[in-house]
Amino acid sequence: MLTYLVRRLLLMIPTLLGITIVVFAVMALSPGGVGAQLATETMDMKPQERQAIMDYYNKRYGLDQPAPVQYLRWLNNVSPIGFTVNNDGSLGTFSFTKGMDLGDSFHYGRPVSDILAERIPITLLLNVITIPLIYVLAIAIGVKAATDRGGRFDVGSSVIMLALWAIPTMLAGVLLLGFFANVQQWHWFPTAGIGSRAAQDMPFMPHWGSLWDVGLLFLGVILGTGLAVWLSRWDEVKKRALVSGGVGALIGLWMAAAHAEHVWFNWIALPVLGAAIGYGLGKMPSFAWRVATLGIIGTGMGIVLATQLMGPGFVRGFLFDRIWHLVLPIICLSYGGFAALAKLTRTSLLENLSSDYARTARAKGLSDKDVLWKHVFRNSLLPLITVTAGLLPSLLSGSLIVENIFSINGMGQLAVEAVKSRDREMVLSITWISGFLTLVGYLIADLLYTLVDPRVSYD
Repeated sequence: MLTYLVRRLLLMIPTLLGITIVVFAVMALSPGGVGAQLATETMDMKPQERQAIMDYYNKRYGLDQPAPVQYLRWLNNVSPIGFTVNNDGSLGTFSFTKGMDLGDSFHYGRPVSDILAERIPITLLLNVITIPLIYVLAIAIGVKAATDRGGRFDVGSSVIMLALWAIPTMLAGVLLLGFFANVQQWHWFPTAGIGSRAAQDMPFMPHWGSLWDVGLLFLGVILGTGLAVWLSRWDEVKKRALVSGGVGALIGLWMAAAHAEHVWFNWIALPVLGAAIGYGLGKMPSFAWRVATLGIIGTGMGIVLATQLMGPGFVRGFLFDRIWHLVLPIICLSYGGFAALAKLTRTSLLENLSSDYARTARAKGLSDKDVLWKHVFRNSLLPLITVTAGLLPSLLSGSLIVENIFSINGMGQLAVEAVKSRDREMVLSITWISGFLTLVGYLIADLLYTLVDPRVSYD
């Protein structure tokens, strides 16, 4: 294993070099090269100022030299060991401690490292929340669908997952903003960013106007969750479904009343839709899913009712403001991912449930639960691990579509801006970091294979 790790780490070096060479060559061979964009951005300057800027970049990055020399200079700058660079642009002595220099952004006029330090935490925040949510939902739905093959949950979840996977992210983001952030619809969420300016001056945790408001919130959560869980545990299926449908119809009426414009269509369509969803949740055969789903809805309704009865003076605080801004982007980022992974989990589980070792385990007298979780589930993780290999680069690449729709200044938006402006230092830095994380992701996936499947060995 140690030999394999060393070999893979050494192979990362030529792979990263190949990636950066291809990207550098495409930028250098594009019409006008990198210098054309610099010349365009300095058109409104005086001739001497424009010439001074061009001389500075030529001296620091060698833009007036052949492309291979430019690439070698860039490689020397980003390498932690190499030749030092003098003030006049010439190379100095060789040093093992010179450090990395990602250069200055041509477009922003600031150090690349400073810009990345601002954008990376934003994209990391989105993905650290989204990725666990995707995998928890995907595994839960996939396992339940596989164990209920051909049943109502399997058929219903398959239809819903296929529908979610087919909805384009751009369309979903626009619809979420149009309905839930538009002042003409339900203005429940903000339209842009991951935080408001006013939240910078708020305390971190929320504050209520009085102790009575805190009691109302606590009482609302307890009553809402308790009633919903009690309803979900009701043994009479028809009555449970009818009551759930009635609650769904009431929620639909509340949504119609909360709409900015009282359209007659909303007073019909929303209660009917709410009643249908509530009736379906009430008839859900899976006890765990029924309790979890209705419990979450009950908790939400309890909070909403409590807030309607609270007095003035509530301050949501920095934490709740950040959560409030992240709800729609997280939904937009996660729905397609967990839909696809849920189908993948179901397929992998079904394949292993019908395998010889699973039948042998049942023949030995093991229960279906033990066969599923102690034997089948572990082998079914292999396809999910393969998909996980691409998660590390996605932590930095972000989602261009979601970040643009919700005006989030993350890494995805930064990468496109850098390409459009031919910001060589920024593009190469993002490419280098993303390529490194991709290779590390595949290495981690290979190591996880050995933990999940003992048959896999790299010795």
